[in-house]
Formats: sequence, C-alpha cells, structure tokens
Amino acid sequence: MLNRPTLTQFIIESQGHHADATGDFTGLLNDVATACKAIASAVARGALADVLGSAGSGNIQGEEQKKLDVIANTTMIAANEWRGHLAAMASEEMEHILPTHQRGRYLLVFDPLDGSSNTDINMTLGTIFSVLRTPDNGRDPVADDFFQPGTRQICAGYALYGPSTMLVLTTGQGVNGFTLDRNLGEFFLTHPDMVIPADTSEFAINMSNERFWYPPVQRYVAECRAGRTGPRGRDFNMRWIASMVAEVHRILNRGGVFMYPRDLKDPAKPGRLRLLYEANPMAFIVEQAGGMAITGEARMLDVKPTSLHQRVPVILGSTNEVQRIADYHREAPVMAA
Repeated sequence: MLNRPTLTQFIIESQGHHADATGDFTGLLNDVATACKAIASAVARGALADVLGSAGSGNIQGEEQKKLDVIANTTMIAANEWRGHLAAMASEEMEHILPTHQRGRYLLVFDPLDGSSNTDINMTLGTIFSVLRTPDNGRDPVADDFFQPGTRQICAGYALYGPSTMLVLTTGQGVNGFTLDRNLGEFFLTHPDMVIPADTSEFAINMSNERFWYPPVQRYVAECRAGRTGPRGRDFNMRWIASMVAEVHRILNRGGVFMYPRDLKDPAKPGRLRLLYEANPMAFIVEQAGGMAITGEARMLDVKPTSLHQRVPVILGSTNEVQRIADYHREAPVMAA
C-alpha cells in the first residue's frame, strides 16, 4: 500500500495546481475523512456496540431516526465545528444550518448515513457530502448562503461502508476512489480516474412504485423489462439496494442507471431525494466520471435550490441510457422540479 498516495498526499498535490490554494481545503477534507473513519468503525461494530435500531426520535423530514443516524451526524459535526475551515454546516438530520465557531472559507452539507433503513440487516451504508464556498459578504452565515446550484460545488464525495470502507470524491477534475487500510488508519488511492461506461444493460429502481410513475419512466422500464423480444432488442438486469451510495458506486464501477423519479404517490412532493446533500453531490460525481444526471427534464446541477431540505427527482448514470430517458420526458413532458 505504501507505494500508493494517501488521500492527504493526493489532495495536497492537487492543490499545487491552484495558485490561490491555502491548505484550508486539504484540512477540511482530512476532517471529513476522519469523521468517515469514525462512522465506519461504529457501523462495523453494529450490535456489539448497541448502535442498531431506532433512536426513538424523528428528523425534520418526518423520518424515523436510527441510532446510527444520530451517531453519524454528531460525529461529522464534532470533526468539523472547531477546525476553522467552515463557516457553517447543514445536514439531513438538522432542521436549520449550524454555524461553526470560526468563520471559515467553506460550507459543508451532508447526509450523515445514507441507506440507514439497512442498518439492522447489515447492508451497505454510506455518507454523502458536498463543499461550497462561503459567500464573501462579511456577515454571519445564513441558510440562503447554501442555496447555490450544483455547478457551484467545489468538491463532492461519499464514503461507502461495505466489506471495505471507501472514500470517493471529485474536486472537478475527475473522480478518484480511496480505500481505507484499517491497520494503518489511512485512505489510499486505489481507484484512480473512475469512468462510467456510456452504455449499460443494468437499471436500478423501486418497482413497487411502478403504478405511480409518469409515462416517460413507465415507458423506459417497460422497454428494459421486455428484453431482447422488445424494442431495445437486448436483455437488461434490475438492481435495488435502497442505498444511493451503493447504487452510485456500482454505476461508477460497471455502469448502470439509478432512478428515483417524480411520481404520483405523493403529488405534494416533487421527488424523494434531497437536492443539496444527496442529488447534487452525486450528480457532480457522476458528471465528472463521464455520466449524466437529470431530474427528468432538466440537468440536475442547474436546479436552483430554494430550501435546505428541497426534494427533487433523480435519474443518473450511463450517458446513453439517461439521455434516452431525457428524450422520453421531452416527448411526454412531466412538470419539472
């Protein structure tokens, strides 16, 4: 492993290409990585540490919090609030933004434990995060500072807590994956320059919602299910893990399409996934790996946020398949997010 660059070495080398680099960004990513290591340890201990099951509370989304949701959120905050790199943080588990104790250069948004419904069955979990610049306005941070379109992200990434712990990130110059060596406590570069194949025969969607989908998604999935006897003339495989991190990681490694589209199940909600700390960071990663990410009718990274917990439909993955779905939406428009 020692012949591979560590995460810190990789980020320092990357910062060397930017004349205005100060080291703050390296420090911030190291703090995030430290939090992910601690969360990975808690996830790995599971029932041995009594961290499974419900926390007996709900979050601002109206969702039941798992014990690991609370632990992961607290861990990410503790790793960052006193370090001086951030002005404020926002999280899936917090109703409001959390200003830090020093006015740093960056804002951090995160989903501390993606896929937490899987905690009690020992399935893959993850952490998603995005870094934005603090507006240079001389005042204390407010929620509006976070309402930047995805194109303004300077970094996005996720940690994957599976058989091995990985940290996958982009700073706008491609996507790289780092694997945690638990003996050394370091993330090492193991998956450089990750690229999503443009073509795929794999899609991921929750089929239980089929009756609520709009026609463009129904058409696409029906064609995939028809296989070689249908209009596509080839067979497709369907996957569903109920963890966005796991779904995107599979797509990064072998291609595919992930869909959580707008539907009629709850017309008051334009989508299920949150724009700032789920959809945008994953869309940034997917685009940097050569893929495509849309709401159905719009590019994900162009959507202007209007609230911390704004929901959007998400369709992302291999370019040629996502483009096909976008074409179907143009032929039979659905209200845009």
